[in-house]
Amino acid sequence: MSPSPRPLPRPALTALVTFLLALHAWMAVSASLEKSFTFDEVGHLTGGFSYWHNNDYRLHPENGNLPQRWASLPLVAAGAAMPVTNQEAWHRSDVWTIGEQFLFGSGNNTIFLLACARSMMVLFSVGTGLLIFLWARRLWGDHGALLSLSLFVFCPNFLAHGALVTSDMPMTFFFMASSTAWWWHLQRPSWQSWTVSAVTLGLACLAKFSFLLLVPIFGLLAIWQFVAPDEKTGEQRIPFRLLLLSIGGHIAIAWFMIWMAFGFRYTAFAPGLPEGLQFYASWERILPEKGPMAWFFVVTRSLHLFPEAFLQGFAFVLSASKQRGAFLNGEFSIHGWAWFFPYAFLVKTPPAQLLAYALAAVMGLERVHALGSSFKTRSVVLLGGLRKAAPLVVVFAVYWAVSLTTGLNIGHRHILPTYPALFVLAGAVMAWGSLRWRAWVTGALVIGAAASSFAIRPHYLAYFNDFAGGPENAHRHLVDSSLDWGQDLPGLADWIAQNRRPSEMVYLSYFGSAPFSYYGIPARELSPYPLVVKPYFWHVLQPGLYCLSATMLQDVYGPWRGAWTLETENLYRQTQDQVKFPPANAEDARMRPSIFWKLDRLRFARLCQYLRVRRPEATIGYSIFVYRLSPRELRAATQGSLSELAEIMAEAQQTPARK
Repeated sequence: MSPSPRPLPRPALTALVTFLLALHAWMAVSASLEKSFTFDEVGHLTGGFSYWHNNDYRLHPENGNLPQRWASLPLVAAGAAMPVTNQEAWHRSDVWTIGEQFLFGSGNNTIFLLACARSMMVLFSVGTGLLIFLWARRLWGDHGALLSLSLFVFCPNFLAHGALVTSDMPMTFFFMASSTAWWWHLQRPSWQSWTVSAVTLGLACLAKFSFLLLVPIFGLLAIWQFVAPDEKTGEQRIPFRLLLLSIGGHIAIAWFMIWMAFGFRYTAFAPGLPEGLQFYASWERILPEKGPMAWFFVVTRSLHLFPEAFLQGFAFVLSASKQRGAFLNGEFSIHGWAWFFPYAFLVKTPPAQLLAYALAAVMGLERVHALGSSFKTRSVVLLGGLRKAAPLVVVFAVYWAVSLTTGLNIGHRHILPTYPALFVLAGAVMAWGSLRWRAWVTGALVIGAAASSFAIRPHYLAYFNDFAGGPENAHRHLVDSSLDWGQDLPGLADWIAQNRRPSEMVYLSYFGSAPFSYYGIPARELSPYPLVVKPYFWHVLQPGLYCLSATMLQDVYGPWRGAWTLETENLYRQTQDQVKFPPANAEDARMRPSIFWKLDRLRFARLCQYLRVRRPEATIGYSIFVYRLSPRELRAATQGSLSELAEIMAEAQQTPARK
């Protein structure tokens, strides 16, 4: 073993940890203040406020009762105004329409309330950082723990999601907290450890439906502790009877807390509301048709074993995860790829972190090799080392095993729960080599991590390392919440105000749920995201500024995504021929005929085919691309023949990049 640095004085260590966690919180929240609502935040805040204000649980039940309630507490304290309930959007639980009215049309101080909500959410990220520090300190001492914490503090991915009103950071925290508390209880069975573990599990059940992965995690940890206790520390196998009682108690507490979060009421509908209310997604649409899960919902709904909104949210998640549009390196799929998340990890993780993980792994292999050639000796020592961090090891293994098989490939954020184990692992670098070598390596890693963080600030969500060509080329690799989540409307508004020509038309298609008019963007909406119910308008396109966010530019969720083919061209022409009256007649229609929706989506797909090869005038926050289209370009891209489209595409590819 290499000599270890002396432990730091407790006051100094406490001050350093407090400073680093406060720095992380400030960096996350202050950067978020420069950004608009991300896609899911409108639904989360509206749903959470409805739970408190209306005692109604129909809005957005699929994304965790706890994070939504927690984030909306400042709105409750401020007495925010809720839209009236005697309207169609409320009757059909349309959280997006209600959310637009609530946050942007009811006179609420939306920007202030969003800042307060995001400040509430960052506490989960701070809690995750504290757990990382405590774990690393237990394994590697004070200096190793500070290295682990520093890498976390400056990580762009956690700075991006740490202050957002979503369920991703709360669930990341609860995966780590629940597995740790359960392991502690298994090692030292007592009423105190049982209470902490059971309550933490109950909160995890309310954070996100991915809590179900805690079932195999808890099971593997129990087997590990029961079969192979640590004889060196004198730990004993937990009695099997006590283990069964403990598991039953955990289930009872979690079940009780779920009912408590929904007001101990089965129905999701608040008392006194009129008849005819419904969920946003009907039961018929989302329930499994056959198999064990179909039986599960029949039994639980008929016996009222869980609150209705909880079951509705669970069914919605299962239905949505079956197939979903996904994009990776120019390819499209509705079933995903096994290498999606490994690739996302590779290109979204800063180089300093990757280097720290590699050094820690090399150090571990070197130590195992130094034990000699005996396989038994190496195995015993290796398993003993892994056992010291059993909760982290099991969470990492189980979560990655599931991630590699899921078809829901919509964002790097879904593997955030695997990072804490790696941050803790990185602290092992401080247990290797001479003290001088450690100081140099640690300094280089922390400086590198900080440099990556400040270089991308405040555009943390758009962070991509050099393996992907940096954030400038990110849209060619990943989109959706890995890059473009509707966050750059303020930057676009500023650019338009400074660069728009007099009377120039502006069109915008962006992947978000907030009304862009709220941010002062004088644009017409161009082919909005098709999976959210919104009024559609037919526009006769004119030359001007065309602003498309990365997800819409790749047309990931459009019916005709990908390369424009001869078959698609023929369908486009046939659809044009079916329009028998001037398109301008539908300009002000709240709901246009389906033929116009089809024509609009085809025209948009054709336009995107051209814009994907054309260099933009500007890129806003790496997520929104601005093009100034001439009459010739616009006509060729949307109405011209295939030869005209090919001609302007060839010209665009030969045009040098704008500086």
